[in-house]
Amino acid sequence: MTRRIAWLVAATTSAVVVAFVVPLCFLVANIASDRATTRAREQAQSVARLVATLADPATLQRTVADVSAQGPRVVVVEPDGGLVGEDSLAAGTSVASVERARQQKAAFTVAREGGLDALAPVATDGGLDVVVASVTDDELRAGVPEAWLAIGVLGVALVGISVAAAWNLGRRVSVPVVEVAEVAHRLREGDTSARAVPGGPPETAELGRALNALADRIDDLVGAEREVVADLGHRLRTPVTALRLDTDLVTDPEVADRLRVHVEHLQRSIDDVVREARRSVSAELDPRTDAAPVVAARVAFWEPLAEDQGRRLELVAGRVDAAVAMADGDLAELVDTLLDNVFAHTPEGADVRVSVARQGADRVVVGVEDAGPGMPLPWRGRGHSAGGSTGLGLAIVHRLAEQAGGEVGLGRSDLGGLHVTVALPTVERG
Repeated sequence: MTRRIAWLVAATTSAVVVAFVVPLCFLVANIASDRATTRAREQAQSVARLVATLADPATLQRTVADVSAQGPRVVVVEPDGGLVGEDSLAAGTSVASVERARQQKAAFTVAREGGLDALAPVATDGGLDVVVASVTDDELRAGVPEAWLAIGVLGVALVGISVAAAWNLGRRVSVPVVEVAEVAHRLREGDTSARAVPGGPPETAELGRALNALADRIDDLVGAEREVVADLGHRLRTPVTALRLDTDLVTDPEVADRLRVHVEHLQRSIDDVVREARRSVSAELDPRTDAAPVVAARVAFWEPLAEDQGRRLELVAGRVDAAVAMADGDLAELVDTLLDNVFAHTPEGADVRVSVARQGADRVVVGVEDAGPGMPLPWRGRGHSAGGSTGLGLAIVHRLAEQAGGEVGLGRSDLGGLHVTVALPTVERG
């Protein structure tokens, strides 16, 4: 913004300066030419009066020489063609101009090559003399280059001053806007304490105050939402505890153990919801996790259920020497969601394969594939599922992957069912 304002003011000021400078330069040149012409005319008239009063040729010769030394060069052309003063007429002075002066018996100026002549006829005892005062082009332009230079410097200075003023004005406008934008970025990244310092023009100051009010309102809403979720988690603990007590009343040990596993998983899920609700957004601004150990731990967690259902749960782990841009809990939730989908929507006995490997220089790929019936492709988003479910599992996986800057791919597995791959960007280990 500052640069654009400066360019706009520079263009506008330059146009105004040029509009004044060009006519002013022509005016200066005309004034200099008129001044030199007037001097030549006055010199010719002055010498003409001397010619009319001085009868001694020697005195006239000295007088004309002295006058020529002090101003424009003067030559007196006598009736017989003789010259008093210079040995010859100035270059370009025509005899026709001298004859014209004798015929018209009037003073005038005439331009010639290389300068200008002022002619003044004067009557003497010997006839009609003509006084010629000559000025050169240099004399006609005397002082003009210097004046043009001064005018040009003044114009450039005016443009420079206007641009400096515009730059300062632009900074007064743009810097507060940039500061407000930086606060907005900090809020977007999770720094809930970021606040703008209202400043600059009234409109910008009002923008800063509005952003601060919005941030306060967001804090209030997020805080209220977290409390509601936390309260919900606490309210759910009571029925979960009742379920745990009821499992002790089940007489079948196998069913009781299975129910206890499910109740424990439900309890952990509720605790995760409460913990996630209370977690500060800024706590995960720069997450990084070693993917292989987390994936291996989740596969180990699901192995007892796989054995109970007669499934072969295989882990294929390649060499992963980089961390991924995702928190431990989020990666564990992603793997758990994929495995939960497999166990929920494929028949018992269907094999499962989990893989984790490095892909290229900046990706780690986590894959989960099964030997189930698969699903229609492509996936059309939340609510689309082949098993009559809500399709929430894949939606959660997409959300977690996209929050980390990754992407989800769906395809056919060589086991016969669905193959889900999650490519996550790598980061340097902290």
